[in-house]
Amino acid sequence: MDSDLPTMDLHYTGEKGPLFGLTLKTGLLTVVTLGIYRFWAKTRIRKYIWSSVNAGGDTFEYTGTGLEKFLGFLVAIVFLAVYLGIVQMVLFYFGLNIMIDPETAEPAQVIGQVAAIYISFFAVLPFLLYAMYRARRYKMARTRFRGIRLGMEKGAWGYVARALGYGVLSVITLGILTPLSTFKLEKYMADRSFYGSARVHQHGRWTALYPAMKHLFIALAILLVSGGLMAWSMIASVHASASMVVISGIGLFVGYIWFIIGAVYYGVRSFGYLMGHKTLGDEISFVSEPRAGTVVKIYILGGLLLSVLASVVFGVVGALAAAFVPLMMDAGPTTMIVLGLLGAVGYVIALVVTQALSMILITQPILAHYIDTIRVRNPEALNRIAQREAETGVDAEGFADALDIGGAI
Repeated sequence: MDSDLPTMDLHYTGEKGPLFGLTLKTGLLTVVTLGIYRFWAKTRIRKYIWSSVNAGGDTFEYTGTGLEKFLGFLVAIVFLAVYLGIVQMVLFYFGLNIMIDPETAEPAQVIGQVAAIYISFFAVLPFLLYAMYRARRYKMARTRFRGIRLGMEKGAWGYVARALGYGVLSVITLGILTPLSTFKLEKYMADRSFYGSARVHQHGRWTALYPAMKHLFIALAILLVSGGLMAWSMIASVHASASMVVISGIGLFVGYIWFIIGAVYYGVRSFGYLMGHKTLGDEISFVSEPRAGTVVKIYILGGLLLSVLASVVFGVVGALAAAFVPLMMDAGPTTMIVLGLLGAVGYVIALVVTQALSMILITQPILAHYIDTIRVRNPEALNRIAQREAETGVDAEGFADALDIGGAI
């Protein structure tokens, strides 16, 4: 499309104070209700975040409800309980058992336990992938902009088949075909997405994602060389071995850190490329320029500040618990139980506070950066898009919540 076309900037207007208060309050309600309120908590947080995304003076709207998420979760958890029960019965029939005592188990039983764990994981894996597609479809079906609904066609099992196939290719090629998997899976979902009557199209080439992989390749090279030096040092002389172990250990540490940063770099750059090569209908395109350095900086500085604040929070809880120790020395059973419950409550409150701090120190700043670096090209064409029929058969992320994929926003 013509780069001279007018553009519309996106802005994130959310603030730390309101989001921290909302996350803290809903987190405490989730604890009080033994986890049941989590569905309403997530809905309220999404409503706040969606309404904080401003595009040309208009904001997004999230119309999902906590009740439909809760009901979807109940349906999914019943299905998964039956399914996993059948899987465990089959494993037991073949003499494989996850629950064994490692101290008294024979080698064959340990091998059987490992096999049972892997079989159970791969039995659930298709539903994890299914949940990822359905979660995205649900969020799009419950999102509106200027009163126009977003939507996504059915196709979860097609996504599962492709994700498994591309995943195998990525594994057997030691990650070399990861860009192919990333591009093809995003294209599958994007090409089935709509804004009102306009369909989204994913353009571009999967090979264009390879520059985003450079730090992952560097990290892999460092890890392989360091691992090779470590192995060689095991068979070298005593003096050479000691120095080589230190060098290879440092190399493995550097390679590990570099790999983590490389993964973040790949995620940011691939998002920018894929978003920048999407079109909406025949007239609207996007510009996306997120900066990997900014995201890495947020992770590092936000993580360090979060660690300090979390240490303070847990330190206060620990100090209060220590103050009650003398009372517990001569306390009766009832007092012991009460003090124990107070300690547990303090620990849980500290976890909730830490989660709220993570939301405003890491999650929201990264989300804001992604949104602030997106522009819509030829936004006037949005006025010519008509309403789309309401989605049917959307399961409110039941599997996503049941498998804990729904833990994210």
